[in-house]
Amino acid sequence: MEEVRFDRSQRWRLVLGKKAEEEEQVALGIEGMEIDAALDALYEKGQKGGLGNSAPKVNRWLGDIRKYFPSPVVQVMQKDALENLGLKQMLLEPEMLESVEADVHLVGTLLSLNSVIPSKTKETARLVVRKVVEALTKRLEYPLLEAIKGALNQSVRNRRPKFSEINWGKTIRANLKHYQVDYKTIIPHQLIGYGKKGQALKEIILCIDQSGSMASSVVYSSIFAAVLASLPALKTHMVVFDTAVADLTKDMDDPVDLLFGTQLGGGTDIHKALNYVETLVRSPEDTILILISDLYEGGNEAKMLQQAKKIQKKGVNFISLLALSDEGAPIYDKQVAAHYASMNIPVFACTPDLFPSMMAAALKKEDMYHWMSKNDIVKR
Repeated sequence: MEEVRFDRSQRWRLVLGKKAEEEEQVALGIEGMEIDAALDALYEKGQKGGLGNSAPKVNRWLGDIRKYFPSPVVQVMQKDALENLGLKQMLLEPEMLESVEADVHLVGTLLSLNSVIPSKTKETARLVVRKVVEALTKRLEYPLLEAIKGALNQSVRNRRPKFSEINWGKTIRANLKHYQVDYKTIIPHQLIGYGKKGQALKEIILCIDQSGSMASSVVYSSIFAAVLASLPALKTHMVVFDTAVADLTKDMDDPVDLLFGTQLGGGTDIHKALNYVETLVRSPEDTILILISDLYEGGNEAKMLQQAKKIQKKGVNFISLLALSDEGAPIYDKQVAAHYASMNIPVFACTPDLFPSMMAAALKKEDMYHWMSKNDIVKR
């Protein structure tokens, strides 16, 4: 995003706060009003606790300050928030955390504050994150495993299967024309089997934007990455990025470790992330790349688009998710999304409950636009 610029009177208005309006009306514009609201919530006298106990509200505030202030200032504001807005008390008192309805928003808030949470309270935060992750995993793991296993069974055929590997349903359908009336049976001229177990048939790369606005998507992505990594028929990679790129594949045994390996906030360099992703691609036709980002590029947009096109042209099944959450239509860069769509890279937002079906369709190389239409998903 471009830097927001203010004239001298607007800067003084932001420094002095709302009380300045009593003397003179100063127009701030939409972005200026958002900055003003973020500052008021933290520093305006009489407004302590202005963020309340609502995790979504806190998360929005954290996203706003990252959006409009440089990283050193964000660190100071987060520390002030811990002291001034009751967040520190929430983290220090386990009984208070237990009384709060822990959800994906709270996890996002805790991860966003991870770098400034006092060391003695980090274990409390980790317990809350694990509680939420275990509840989400319980809800999402089985549907994902069933969808992926079904897709692999249907998309991979073994023409010389052992008896235990024969897919009887497909074998019978393929040989109905060879039914023998005299023997009242089918003579199978062709056996169709499932793919060999224990063999990596497909590679999946989850490339996740860890800017503040993507907090919920990071949480769900980490859970799905850990589940996908448990399947021997898949080789799964998890890459997160801001202005730097981190490969967290080695931590995928535990989604909580994955989450604490992320660093929510900071800028965004999709170009750098895609450059790294390309080095992971060994067999393009058997690789699925899921880029989870709002597509606001902080680096070189032209080079990022060139790199995306290069990866897609290789034959990688490239899908762009603007969000992986239940929060409705996301804010995203419409211009970049249009460029992606022109390259035949599907661009859409997906709920966690639909993610298993989406992955199954990708593994079976179904037309993703048809899948989107079937599931009432808006093409971006």
